[in-house]
Amino acid sequence: MSEGKLVHLVDDDESVRRSVGFMLKTSGYRVKSYESGTELLKDVKALEAGCILLDIRMAGMDGLEVQQALRDQGVILPVIIMTGHGDVPLSVRAMKAGAIDFIEKPFEKAVLLAAIELGFSSLQKSETGRDRANEAQIRLHVLTPREREVLDGLANGLPNKTIAYDLGISPRTVEIHRANLMTKLEVRSLSEALRLAFAAQES
Repeated sequence: MSEGKLVHLVDDDESVRRSVGFMLKTSGYRVKSYESGTELLKDVKALEAGCILLDIRMAGMDGLEVQQALRDQGVILPVIIMTGHGDVPLSVRAMKAGAIDFIEKPFEKAVLLAAIELGFSSLQKSETGRDRANEAQIRLHVLTPREREVLDGLANGLPNKTIAYDLGISPRTVEIHRANLMTKLEVRSLSEALRLAFAAQES
């Protein structure tokens, strides 16, 4: 299924490039590694179709700047952001700017492969943004008004404590609402919930 699919891996940490590259190659993907966003952008006109796995914190150009530069040059390949713990607000900004997913380091192989497959399936999909928006709106109807407020806060890149303060509830209550809304939406990760929130905003 993954045979021959190309992943462009961009990370300034050689050990990450080695370990993630090995993980992908042993799963049947082809991998082209870049030690910086600048190096990726040098090849941008001849960039072979595939998925871009992009670290968000790099020396020089960070992942958000690389993502913007790709968009400015008309590159519409799916971008998956790799992020460290605590970089969720940055990851939310990346998703708002068009990244299809983010994964937190250290990640398990299954999480990485699921994100990569999501990227390749988005390359093949031709469903319209309007269809996606309508489907997302329908799915979000299962949430209570308070759960929707919590999701909107997360979609704005706010940490639990800030959401709690804004809504006049405790951070623990925010965590409970967050767990409940993910169960109701039948999603396994925050990025999946955010994708629904962003899609609903397109309508």
